[in-house]
Amino acid sequence: MSLARRLAAEGLGTTGLLVAIVGSGIMGERLAGGNLALVLLANSLATGCALWVLVTTLAPVSGAHFNPAVTIAGAVAGEFAWRDVFPYVAVQVVAALAGVAVAHLMFGLPPFSASGHVRAGPAQWWSEAVATAGLLLTIALGRSARPQALPALIAVYIVGAYWFTASTSFANPAVTVARSLTDSFAGIRPGDVPGFIAGQIAGAVLAAAFARWVLRPPPAEQALQPQQDRADGAAAALGPQHDAAAAELQSVPSRSTGDAAATSAAP
Repeated sequence: MSLARRLAAEGLGTTGLLVAIVGSGIMGERLAGGNLALVLLANSLATGCALWVLVTTLAPVSGAHFNPAVTIAGAVAGEFAWRDVFPYVAVQVVAALAGVAVAHLMFGLPPFSASGHVRAGPAQWWSEAVATAGLLLTIALGRSARPQALPALIAVYIVGAYWFTASTSFANPAVTVARSLTDSFAGIRPGDVPGFIAGQIAGAVLAAAFARWVLRPPPAEQALQPQQDRADGAAAALGPQHDAAAAELQSVPSRSTGDAAATSAAP
């Protein structure tokens, strides 16, 4: 898949994610009559549902990162090319901003408006560290345990994290920057963005270290792997000669087999 197509898919997914986050927050505020719990419920469910769809449909094209923390963690783990990190992150940030504008225009608002929603203090920063670490561990451990269920795992985790973190689980630097430009339920005051991103970076580092440790093969398997690699390499180098020799050996009966056959045939 070409880089251009992957970036297009990544941009579409990130835009869609922000449309869901911001749009559902605006709709919730307008319909809930001041009941913030109801707004949060609507916001979390809409975001989780949209994320499930976006990850399921776009993961085969771009990997469905939609998040600089996911992209960089993948590169650190050796699962994503470092040369593609900057293009992915740039598209994620621009697409997140586009998602805010799309949501605002649907509700008759200016494309951007600086948020006045205060989200400051150590509890908020720590919440972002926990939320981001949880998201990255969900991805790493979910991919190892049940890769086919990963879209659902990510979506369900995000819905839950909306409720068990004080920050409502931004867990995404691109999303955080974009949400500073919506003066709605989903917004964050621009001055509070650096603290959130610092918490997200800390959580990503912790998650990457833990995932690397817990998913590392046992020492015995690590010791056997080079031997297996050498054996596979030798077999590949021999090619048809190796296959012919193996077939010839399998076709020659052993002495014990011949003796057993003779014994069973005797009266």
